[in-house]
Amino acid sequence: MSRGVLVLAPGVALELGGVCFTVEDLEPHLGRVTLKDTDGTLTHRSLRWLAGRSDVRPLAPGGETGRPVRDRRGAVVSDLTPEQLRRARIRAEHVLEAETGFRSGRPERALPGEPRPGFDPRTTTVTERRRAKATELKAMPVLEAEALGLRSMSERTLRRLATASGEDLVLACADGRWLREGGGRPSVTAEIREGIFAVREEFLRRSRMTMAARHRLLHQYVHEVFPGFPSEKVPSCKTLAAVWREWFGPDGSRQRYVRTAATAEAGRRLVVHRPGQVVALDSTPLPVKVREHVFGDPVSVVLSLALDLYTHSIVAFRLTLVSDTSVDIAMLLRDVMMPLPMREGWGEDMEWPYPGAPATLVAEFAGHKVAALPFFAPETVTTDHGGPYKSHEIVAAERAIGCSILPARTLRAHDKFAVERAFSSVKTLLLEHLLGFTGTDVADRGEDPEADAVLTIEQMEHLIATWVVRVWQRRELGEYAPAWAPGEKHSPNSLFAAATAQGGLDLEIPSAKLYYKLLRTHHVRVHPGRGVKILGLYYHHPVLDEERFRGRSARGGRHKGKWVVRSDRRDRRQVFFQDPDRPDDWHTLRWNGLPPEGEVPAFSDVNAQAMLAEVRRRGLGPRTDAELLPVLLDMLGSVIPVAQWPSQMPKREKTARSRRAAQAAQAVADRPRPPGPEPVREARVVAWPRQADGVQDAVDAERRRRREAAVTERPTPPPRLGEDLRRRNLFLLPDEATGPGTSREKNA
Repeated sequence: MSRGVLVLAPGVALELGGVCFTVEDLEPHLGRVTLKDTDGTLTHRSLRWLAGRSDVRPLAPGGETGRPVRDRRGAVVSDLTPEQLRRARIRAEHVLEAETGFRSGRPERALPGEPRPGFDPRTTTVTERRRAKATELKAMPVLEAEALGLRSMSERTLRRLATASGEDLVLACADGRWLREGGGRPSVTAEIREGIFAVREEFLRRSRMTMAARHRLLHQYVHEVFPGFPSEKVPSCKTLAAVWREWFGPDGSRQRYVRTAATAEAGRRLVVHRPGQVVALDSTPLPVKVREHVFGDPVSVVLSLALDLYTHSIVAFRLTLVSDTSVDIAMLLRDVMMPLPMREGWGEDMEWPYPGAPATLVAEFAGHKVAALPFFAPETVTTDHGGPYKSHEIVAAERAIGCSILPARTLRAHDKFAVERAFSSVKTLLLEHLLGFTGTDVADRGEDPEADAVLTIEQMEHLIATWVVRVWQRRELGEYAPAWAPGEKHSPNSLFAAATAQGGLDLEIPSAKLYYKLLRTHHVRVHPGRGVKILGLYYHHPVLDEERFRGRSARGGRHKGKWVVRSDRRDRRQVFFQDPDRPDDWHTLRWNGLPPEGEVPAFSDVNAQAMLAEVRRRGLGPRTDAELLPVLLDMLGSVIPVAQWPSQMPKREKTARSRRAAQAAQAVADRPRPPGPEPVREARVVAWPRQADGVQDAVDAERRRRREAAVTERPTPPPRLGEDLRRRNLFLLPDEATGPGTSREKNA
């Protein structure tokens, strides 16, 4: 078995990560090799692991670096570059024409005008044709003959090349300098090798330095450690750069990434061989400004992707306003398991096309027509270390779905490189062609991308979904082609079809009730007449007034005697309660502060916490939820048409309100819909306290102005009560008597 010019055989000396090993035993049929280090310790490794290492180098029998092991297999046609192969084939055609009279070597493949005069095998001999070909080549223009390498092709050369045929003839016509073996690096002796590895260890601990500085450190190490080593035999800086690249790879990574990669253990490589085995999740700001649907202002959204590492299919995605939460990531995992329904405007070419399961059968299981996008239950999910991916809600969602979450290693971006590359592909193939594109960073930003934004969040979501089904799933994969078909062309759709043909397709589609199981769990008691208390707010439903909920729950364990209620942090207006006698029934508990009629704007956890803090500041007791409603409405504002919103509202407040509305709409979309037609809601305009106060102030000001205009001369108002007492000090006695009965007269 060989890797480049590396040949494995018992007794061959190798250098692996700076340590010398000897091949003790080789078992190709088992794919295993046994290595022995200088201490005599045996290490068993697989050939796949050894082939994946980039720091394996052959050593001379004495352990020193010498010429590489000679590869006795010989050259092959694939070793030639396309230009070299073209020139070698032209020379071979001249040889074949001299031997057979035809440039292809066969009469049945004769070109127009063949055989030419002087090369007709019926009238000439081989010697005559060789002599004619040598004369023809000598008469060719000098530049053309030198470019094709035909200037020195004599009759003797034609006779020598005639002994080969097929690919051997093409290789014989190739220039020997193209395929000559490498001579290794004789200047890299044992002392220099030790010095390079010492400089490497020092380089990892220092800040980034240039190759010239590393070359000086090499000189310093050799001078101090090996005083008798001639300084003129130290390789040049250019040679050191070439050796550094061969041994340690490219030199373009950040210093802390290189240091972390060098200290971290390589571990066991994971080979993905079926869809759903590993799904990578990640989020990034969408580099396109979109319009939110409440105010119509340009805002930034976050794009979350779920990418299957085997087929490289974008199996799910989400757009969230401002930032994503743990609920959004849990719903993204649910979307991976749910088939994508056909949308308005999608044709038959976007319907389910995969073999093994007809579209009608999949539609029967799903309850609707299914688009051409794979769906499956994920086995392992790879995420980064962001807050939404490490929360307790995601751990609970993992248990509900039955998958394992495997966080990526710190500072090891290649653990989820595929999804990072997918973000770049989405940007270059789609997003940069849209109006409102902001570029990679601020320096690349256009003149005014906010003004160019024309797409709403809903339109952007529909556009990305259409692009994923019609473009991404059909796009040819380059370096991500499967290992079992390296020379074939595949797309995500063809890889998923091949996987279903090999292992079948699991049509287990989760129920819509899975939405409730992915929500946050609360263990509470039922308060008679008031319902349940969730994070400071009371929620109620008539079913809680039944006799069976008046006592304690039959649940045991840590939360013994309590009832389980689930809440969606994106919309705190209601929570959900599963009926213990009928597990398929879920009851929606409304907040007690909601009015019996009309609608209240959606509010999330942040708004609820701010509302309770405002209540505590005002001294209101949270005993009656009706007192909380004016406080909440005062913070949220109104939801009347956009044209009537005040223009002085800050952009930050507009974005926050739009985010609450978008989260509530997404929560409603994720929630299972009851059977039957959707109820028709009448549009209502609600007068909010802040706007009502503004109107009343305007009316009072207009009345005051009219009264002032009606009175021509305003009388002097009388002094205020106690004004005379405030003008002088009550503790000072008067200097002179001002009349009879004063204090001085009485004293006299």
